[in-house]
Amino acid sequence: MAKSDFIFEKSEESTGFLLWQVTNLWQREIKKALNKYKLTHSQFVLLASIHWFTLHKQNVTQILLSTHTKIDPMTTSTVLRTLQNKGLIHRKEHETDTRAKAIGLTENGLEIIREAIIKVEQFDQQFFVSLNNETEEFNHKLLTLLSNNRAS
Repeated sequence: MAKSDFIFEKSEESTGFLLWQVTNLWQREIKKALNKYKLTHSQFVLLASIHWFTLHKQNVTQILLSTHTKIDPMTTSTVLRTLQNKGLIHRKEHETDTRAKAIGLTENGLEIIREAIIKVEQFDQQFFVSLNNETEEFNHKLLTLLSNNRAS
């Protein structure tokens, strides 16, 4: 047998490759679910996060969104600008931090994100149904990966 440059004999033994495949499949289907709302996945995640923090009575800033979503600050800024141009969010002076802008949803943004959340959550339930009663354990493992591999 020829020497291999890979540590795995079969590609399905590679956790990274499997994660990449599942992520691509999931993202492709999420993109289809969001087409109706004319939102990219990044736009959806930022709008949903703004809505989440607003419901939990938190002041929403660009840095908070970037940290929470793991989207780099420059991309977060670009996507927020696009959402503002679409009339889905507004920015105003922050109550306590003069360097920051408080970010909120417009009425149109709130209406769209409420519908999109329902669609995405329905899709997620269908996509992950094969995990059966192991979803909580799967989520715990994902959280472990996130907490142990913080980007600098």
